Amino acid sequence: MVHSNMFDSKDVFKNEFEKRLIEKYGRAVKESHITERYDILGTMVRDYSAFNWRNTRDEIMADNRKQLIYFSMEFLIGRLLVNNMMNLGIYSVARDGLKEMGIDIHDLENQEADAGLGNGGLGRLAACFMDSIASLGYPGHGNCIRYEYGFFKQKIVNGSQVEVPDQWLVNGNVWEVRKPKHSVEVKFYGHAETYTKADGSYGIRTVDPVCVKAVPYDMSIIGYRNGVANTLRLWSAEPSEENLPKDQAFEDYLETLKELCHGLYPDDSTEHGKLLRLRQQYFLVSAGLQSAVRGHLRKYGSLKNFKDKFVFQLNDTHPILAIPELMRILMDEYSFGWDEAWDQVTHVMAYTNHTVMVEALEKWPIQYVQTLTPRCYMIIEEIHRRSQIFFNEHKLSDDAKRNMAILRDGMVHMTNLALYTVYSINGVAALHTKILETQTFPDFYKLMPQKFNNKTNGITHRRWFLYANPELAKEVTNRIGEGWITAPSDLEKLKSFVDEKVLQDEFLTIKLENKRKLAAYVKAHNNIDIDVNSIFDVQIKRLHAYKRQLMNVFRIMYLYNKIKNNPDYKPMAKTYIFGAKAAPSYFFAKKVIELINAVADMVNHDEYVSRFMKVVFIENYSVSSAEIIIPAADISEQISTAGKEASGTSNMKFMMNGALTLGTLDGANVEISERVGADNCYIFGLREEEVMAKRNSGYNPWDVYNSDADVKVIIDSLINGFWSNGDNDKFRAIFDEIMYRGDEYLILEDFRAYLETSKKIDQFYYSNRSGWARACLYNIAMSGFFSTDRTINEYNRDIWHLEVL
Repeated sequence: MVHSNMFDSKDVFKNEFEKRLIEKYGRAVKESHITERYDILGTMVRDYSAFNWRNTRDEIMADNRKQLIYFSMEFLIGRLLVNNMMNLGIYSVARDGLKEMGIDIHDLENQEADAGLGNGGLGRLAACFMDSIASLGYPGHGNCIRYEYGFFKQKIVNGSQVEVPDQWLVNGNVWEVRKPKHSVEVKFYGHAETYTKADGSYGIRTVDPVCVKAVPYDMSIIGYRNGVANTLRLWSAEPSEENLPKDQAFEDYLETLKELCHGLYPDDSTEHGKLLRLRQQYFLVSAGLQSAVRGHLRKYGSLKNFKDKFVFQLNDTHPILAIPELMRILMDEYSFGWDEAWDQVTHVMAYTNHTVMVEALEKWPIQYVQTLTPRCYMIIEEIHRRSQIFFNEHKLSDDAKRNMAILRDGMVHMTNLALYTVYSINGVAALHTKILETQTFPDFYKLMPQKFNNKTNGITHRRWFLYANPELAKEVTNRIGEGWITAPSDLEKLKSFVDEKVLQDEFLTIKLENKRKLAAYVKAHNNIDIDVNSIFDVQIKRLHAYKRQLMNVFRIMYLYNKIKNNPDYKPMAKTYIFGAKAAPSYFFAKKVIELINAVADMVNHDEYVSRFMKVVFIENYSVSSAEIIIPAADISEQISTAGKEASGTSNMKFMMNGALTLGTLDGANVEISERVGADNCYIFGLREEEVMAKRNSGYNPWDVYNSDADVKVIIDSLINGFWSNGDNDKFRAIFDEIMYRGDEYLILEDFRAYLETSKKIDQFYYSNRSGWARACLYNIAMSGFFSTDRTINEYNRDIWHLEVL
């Protein structure tokens, strides 16, 4: 296949651009609409990358390479236009060619919608993984659902979160290619029956199922200037062509199909929503596995070597139904015996855990699984039976056997199914993995310690530093060369330059310009004027109680009260920036968003207080807005309760862009603090073991309330109408959560330490600008460890064993 020359020069590019505009839209450049221009540019980039895409696939097939399939319910990939052009090395040609035609490339960049394929850190991690896998040259592909309306688009109306559909596909998706010839049928419901095969043996099959055609839409994942392009496969549900349901109206059948791909994480506060989530999970893994098995059989003519050619990484608990589904495929469709199929499954499945919170470890009512996929439930039952025999052979206690049971109390415990079956179980930060081994899954760890390993998360440094912060990246390159772009550990060479006064000044100048860009964004979207010379203190992450956005807003309430009540108190100027979505059914989290906005409204409209601080809530926080926010941040808020955050990745993005961490020793903060040292980050609060001790000793938030007058004022203001125009009940749910439900995440216990450490970091910022710049540059120098290039190499070394293309 010959590489297209459309980006060889700006003149060639211009000719191709103009020709395609006429061919597709019948318009000259000057007559064309901006959406048409974006579409033409995007399809040109996609077509140009097709050479790498085809060559990568051909090399995998020709050399019989082992491949990774990364199953994840979300891939928060953001916009791809700039990333793809940069990785292909064609950005400047396109920019210059467009400029000569009177088109600003940035206008086209802003036409692209963030892909609605994810929500938080889990999906962003998966996206970073895909970038690094391709850039390192490994044959690895993602599998997800093609959600028509994403998670949701967040609107803030009268201070409250309102969810509206994220219509990210309204103008199409230039990066995807629909491939109907690779469709497979996914079977729901029905019942399992035994039958006699032609050779007289017995088999099991599913009869009278509801069949859904799973159609793949493929997107190329382009490596950084290495000729590699892997695939992110998005599965979409369409009507079966040959097996339409006989006892259901076609319109009703279509409605069930639309639901499957309507949106990410349906509201699970109802039984219908719960079943829909389970249907989505099965749809994804069944489609992906059938496709992999069929492709392998087409290539090799046998499935005996399947375990040598594939590895499936299960990203969190959502894809765990892949285990019984692969058993079903091998036994029912390809006549494997149990032991033969089990040998394959236990050598191809690996599991990444992302939480230590028991309530987040998925379990499903038995009747749900039994109804939705009866044959898979039969297989789960058999795995459970055999696991109990195995546990008995190893003389485990009754308590251990109960804790490790796959079926218990009328529920299918998905995590236990994975832990028993897979060959690798990894946590995502050193502390997180330790907690998994000693507290969350101690019985499994004692029995199968060889399965457990740590793989500290990372971020793709190319997207989050090279592309998001180009001026600062250029200064780094000027000092240490370009090697860090493909070998991020080379960033440590920057340590030799952190004391250079010229570099410190350049850093501060670039940071100020990034803050101006963010200030312009805030003005345009929030109509709030913020002081670019103030400290930008940022907390952007999914809204959850354990992440403690509430403690942050309590701090702002405390400072507001102090400024109002003490005329002599004039704090250093500071801008508090929040960005977060709350799950639609998460009432408490939505109340916290209301409180943040109520406090912001009062602070920003107080003529005196607003001289010292402003509060901004970024609506509909996304990858694209993060690319503006993170390079502008001075302080990175990472304040989760110790032992609750598995890893975190925003902490790494901030660190890499020269913000100092204000945080607890939780998740990857532990490793950040170890790498940069106590002088270059600000750690406070209870350690994980102290959190456990505090809870075990009978912690009572009323003790803090009654002994700390400032805390009492803050807590009382939740129910006296101070922040809610006299409505005493508006924030009562937050009061009750803290005071009557035991302050589960120890906000009040850590509050004073938070205030004191926050004051210290503010003083450092204003009193020693050179020292501040040095500390930020040192953070950048030590951030290479947190690139997903390092993470992926570790996964491959210990788990996947793929060969570089």
